[in-house]
Amino acid sequence: MTDLAPPPAAPPARRLPPRRPAILLRGGRAGAGVAAAVLVVAVLACLLAPLLWPLDQSAVDLTRTRLAPSPEHLAGTDDLGRDVALRSLYGLRVSLLVGVVAALVATVIGGLVGAVAGSVGGRVDRVLMRVVDTVAALPHLLLGIFIVAMLRPSLGAVVASIALTHWLSTARIVRSELLSLRSRPFVDAAIAGGASRARVLTRHLLPHVLPRLALATTLMVPHAVWHETALSFLGLGLPPHLASIGNMINDGQRSLLTGAWWASIVPGLALVAVTLALAVLTGRWRDRLDPRVRAELQL
Repeated sequence: MTDLAPPPAAPPARRLPPRRPAILLRGGRAGAGVAAAVLVVAVLACLLAPLLWPLDQSAVDLTRTRLAPSPEHLAGTDDLGRDVALRSLYGLRVSLLVGVVAALVATVIGGLVGAVAGSVGGRVDRVLMRVVDTVAALPHLLLGIFIVAMLRPSLGAVVASIALTHWLSTARIVRSELLSLRSRPFVDAAIAGGASRARVLTRHLLPHVLPRLALATTLMVPHAVWHETALSFLGLGLPPHLASIGNMINDGQRSLLTGAWWASIVPGLALVAVTLALAVLTGRWRDRLDPRVRAELQL
């Protein structure tokens, strides 16, 4: 009697990734709530500052230079006797305005390029993507400095500089989304029904791209704010007497040597707080849009 062969070994059980503790999920929601509160307070303060605390940005008071933080001046004064807290609010107004406008302009440019590349395809797609790769290979800050220098420093030049260097990711997102949607059955049905290419793009493709496009725009705002601050710090933004976070940090360097740290630290902290709040909220929004992350977090 022949021996029977031993039964094959059972395959090893698949190990599931560990589930995130619920405390992390609650912490994420709490962090989003804190970020939303910080952003709302900052935006309201920036909007109401001209009405509640009018500021003559050309006025100086040499009898109150480099005063330490006090109840009268919550963040002290700079080397020209100007209130640092009030100027920080005015500077944040400029930074947020430039960031939002530049992000919207960059979204329009990138959306148009990505829509043409993704819907037309072929040689047009290849040419446009090579243009995107070429611009992406250049350092954004150096390219932005070149654009501002060509247009002369001004608020419009800063917006153009940021928009012309930040549209690349939007173009790639729109193109990739359209390429994946073109093979869907509902697009084939629309084409078979006699819909033109423009109608397919506007009625069937773009509505599916808009959530990703809105998220890309929101993610772009913190980058645009930091880009504007860097240009202003280098002297390529607003005139020096106007309140801007970059101008204030640049002017505050002189006060650091005399111990007046608040002249540059306070506007820098305001910038970090607002941009960090934006980053937290957009990251939370991105997690909700991603079905894999949403399933993992059980949202």
